Amino acid sequence: MVDSYDKSEFSDLMDRAGLGIAETADLLGVHDRTVRRYRNGEARRIDRLKIEKLRDIANGRCRDRQDGGFRFIDLFAGVGGLRRPFEEIGGRCVFTSEWDRFCKETYTANFPEPADSDHEYAGDIRPYAADPALVPPHDVLLAGFPCQPFSIAGVSKKNALGRPHGFLCDTQGTLFYDLAEILRHHRPPAFLLENVRNLERHDGGRTFATIMHVLRDELGYSVSARVIDSSPWVPQKRERIFIAGFRQETDFDFGELAVPAGPGPTLGSILEPKVDPKYTLTAHLWNYLKEYKKKHSRAGNGFGYSLFGPDDVTRTLSARYYKDGSEILIRQRGRRPRRLTPRECARLMGFEKPGEEAFRIPVSDTQAYRQFGNAVVVPVVRAVAQLMKPHIVELLAREGEVPLAVQQADIPMPEPTIAG
Repeated sequence: MVDSYDKSEFSDLMDRAGLGIAETADLLGVHDRTVRRYRNGEARRIDRLKIEKLRDIANGRCRDRQDGGFRFIDLFAGVGGLRRPFEEIGGRCVFTSEWDRFCKETYTANFPEPADSDHEYAGDIRPYAADPALVPPHDVLLAGFPCQPFSIAGVSKKNALGRPHGFLCDTQGTLFYDLAEILRHHRPPAFLLENVRNLERHDGGRTFATIMHVLRDELGYSVSARVIDSSPWVPQKRERIFIAGFRQETDFDFGELAVPAGPGPTLGSILEPKVDPKYTLTAHLWNYLKEYKKKHSRAGNGFGYSLFGPDDVTRTLSARYYKDGSEILIRQRGRRPRRLTPRECARLMGFEKPGEEAFRIPVSDTQAYRQFGNAVVVPVVRAVAQLMKPHIVELLAREGEVPLAVQQADIPMPEPTIAG
């Protein structure tokens, strides 16, 4: 036994191992309350053997890294939907930024780092944008950045008025500005950005025009964009815009994206066979949703709940799903409808498939719904990563030898495929 210990060390080891309170308690042979006291620094002493056991578990659970792989950073990372596919093609994440502490909890549970890792987690990205040298060198920048209005109404208008323009004045104070500063400083060979489809129409199209102007004209990247619907990969209609950029000209073409052929999957492929009754709507909430829909139907509006069965494809899962689940309700014969479970949401977003290794969900249902509603669809990113891979390899090869790990890393693609 030891009289004092570093509570941050205990908490960090739990995060690196991807362990929650209950799982840690089970592995160490103690009560949940004891783990909470260890983690909060409330216990006077702790058996050093328990610390060592937790360290061994943390190191053992850390996934193998491709030491020779290309380096990438994961900005506005959420729960890691962009990270996994780029690891699969030989990448190694060297820096992660995500401000939400609950997202970080889920992220670290699924992407634990070895004790000797130099990987850094950052919360607020703004200090790193102010001093981009703090961000480690990298070959690919990934960012699912939030959309914000810019302060000046567009590059073309300023050109007409003879005003100077540039991302320092166009995007100052926005999160796009922060990633643009990091791109400008490090100039990685490639990047991939993701956002909602409405980015193209945001603020009358001026936001998107400014972003493309910054990336192409001011930062000098060759840039392509495509709106991709997730329904060929998962049973959900979810359209997102992806913006891929390369520091040098390549023949990259989003039109060559491999899209699964034939009918897409349906909801039955991701539903759990047995679901806790707590996910069934209460009589009060169900009556409220029915009355709400009737009211808007009489007014000629389409607002209200949506019911789905096993043969259907759902609407877009949103971050507000935790409120009432009304956008995606599952029919139940002889009973009121129910919400999706967090596990089903993970599958709807492609983070796992039934029978595969489960994606870890260490947070509450409310936080899980928010996280998956804000996430990217992993199989879509996987297809984009596979399309980008040879061009990343090509650009790295121009500057030196490409590690064999990158050349050999492959992603199993759905068969058959067609050019989408």
